Amino acid sequence: MDKIDQDNIGGFQTGLKGATADEIVDFAGKNLQSPVFATSLGQEDQVIAHLVANSGFNIPTITLDTGRLFPKTYDLIASTEEKLGLNIQIAFPDADEVEQMVDEEGINLFRKSIHSRKRCCEVRKMHPLKRSLEGSDGWICGLRRDQSPTRTEMHAVEWDSGNGIPKFNPLIDWSLDDVQRYLKENDVPYNPLHDQGFASIGCACCTRAIKPGEDLRAGRWWWEHPEQKECGLHFNPDGSIAKNK
Repeated sequence: MDKIDQDNIGGFQTGLKGATADEIVDFAGKNLQSPVFATSLGQEDQVIAHLVANSGFNIPTITLDTGRLFPKTYDLIASTEEKLGLNIQIAFPDADEVEQMVDEEGINLFRKSIHSRKRCCEVRKMHPLKRSLEGSDGWICGLRRDQSPTRTEMHAVEWDSGNGIPKFNPLIDWSLDDVQRYLKENDVPYNPLHDQGFASIGCACCTRAIKPGEDLRAGRWWWEHPEQKECGLHFNPDGSIAKNK
């Protein structure tokens, strides 16, 4: 198989169109030398964790500890490792970077402006992820098209120009009902905050439960406009959403 790069990503998008989640995980496991599964520990990523655990491939699993997660999220890391037999590697932000950021802008800088919020996400999430992906030739994550207005045009595989590797989205065509049905049928652990109205769970300071009828990501950075609600993990260096160009 040809190496997946930015020039030929369109062909792989066509080839994986309509593929099942299992098939996409298997494709990554078979065709990449060193894939990584980066989990946010959300419902979608718990599905993928189960798929990865049962895939037969040795795909390392990583998650980001920003230092501001919910206590129940830490409990979920432990229960997921125990139930699925995974070793979840935890990536932390650089302490010096965090200290400098807080010293310059305060502990709750994310409330000041979009620029400051994105700086916080960059230090606490983007930089640790980038370090975790060094040496990898592709990563797997739990994006779905109907999660957010910024994700409607994404494919089963995208080119992540920020990290210079392909990104696989096994659940790209799934609905939230599909996700929740899978978790229930396979007895996969998930964050109990989801049962309290938290549709998308990130840092405790930046996440709230959503109200009936609200967008699934309305509880993330709720003081911002919907089209701005990305932390940067799924954007290109120029600020555009990471998709085929």
